Amino acid sequence: MAEHVGRCSNVCETSAVKREPFAIAVDDAELDDLRRRLRDTRFPVAAPGPAWSQGTERDYLRWFVSYWVDEFDWRRNERELNRFDHYLADVGEYRIHYVHHRARHGRGLPLILIHGWPSCFMEYLPAIPLLTDPAGHGIDGPAFDVVVPSLPGYGFSPRPSRVGVNYREVAVALLELMAGLGYERFGAGGGDFGSGVAAHMAMHSPERLFGLHLTNVDVEPADVPPGELSEAEMAFIQERDRWDARERGYSSIQSTRPQTLGYGLTDSPAGLAAWLLEKWRSWTDSGGDPIARLTPDFLAALATIFWATRSITPSMRDYYDNRWYPAPSSKVEVPTAVAVFANQFVKEAVPPRSWIERLYNVQYWAQHAAGGHFAPVEEPVLFAQDIASAFGQFTATPAS
Repeated sequence: MAEHVGRCSNVCETSAVKREPFAIAVDDAELDDLRRRLRDTRFPVAAPGPAWSQGTERDYLRWFVSYWVDEFDWRRNERELNRFDHYLADVGEYRIHYVHHRARHGRGLPLILIHGWPSCFMEYLPAIPLLTDPAGHGIDGPAFDVVVPSLPGYGFSPRPSRVGVNYREVAVALLELMAGLGYERFGAGGGDFGSGVAAHMAMHSPERLFGLHLTNVDVEPADVPPGELSEAEMAFIQERDRWDARERGYSSIQSTRPQTLGYGLTDSPAGLAAWLLEKWRSWTDSGGDPIARLTPDFLAALATIFWATRSITPSMRDYYDNRWYPAPSSKVEVPTAVAVFANQFVKEAVPPRSWIERLYNVQYWAQHAAGGHFAPVEEPVLFAQDIASAFGQFTATPAS
């Protein structure tokens, strides 16, 4: 982590990890350099054909760059982010940034929520007040102690400078973090890469988890003979393959040449914004406009965190490490909740429940008409209601 993006104070100890309170603090010089680069952006010619068909639309990016440099107030957003309780913890070779809030009244159920790419801890912040004080927000269910880490390589969590940092490695580190915070048994949830990490926490130490909540399934069943697939499963696989052919170019380069791509994205904030905006548009319930479900401040703050911490390149190494150093998977026996937020502007097929049940012990299933890939920030109330309902069920009845 670059020294100019945060500060720590008042070192405190837990039984297994050393942690330090942390405040986000981006240097003025860093912000001045960002604004200069944005103002000096060289835009390519506009793409022919339908808008967005070849990637981020030039006129939209022009607007966003203008907003980012002239209207966005990082200091105000920084103060809002620092209203949450941030920490850094040393867990083995990992230095993990996380947000930690306890239930407002009484003892909460411990819960870790894990983001994916191209996201960060900010994705879960809207849900924290709802989960720590559900009754105060009209949600029926238990209250939670919520831990939201930044994955290694994202924002304020540096990534080890080696290969092989896969789902399983990160899962083990986060299991240790939760133990160090005094949570021997807890629930875990995630989306995108966070879904894969949470699943591997359940595979590695099922006795530690009372439940799993996934907003998409990143670790899927493998090597199912075609003759054993249902019609719904075959239709899903065919639609997923069509989606892959249209949309997976980013994944191919990030899983093979993340370093080459990273030079441009680390040097050009407009290039970084274009790379992020395309995904936040196509993977959300956006209707074609990235700010239809999100504020421009959210997207600018997200881009600023990636920019100021120089974390876009290490974050993309999740694709490389999980492709070339895969962690073995096994049946997830932990009670699992799956919340399907189906409306992505470019839709990936919704997997049938039978497909997910091949690998997970699905005990709770919810399908929503609103929301997309980044459900916790798109639909925080629906997301928190699902969490409360699912884990309330899992902790009230014996695990099957």
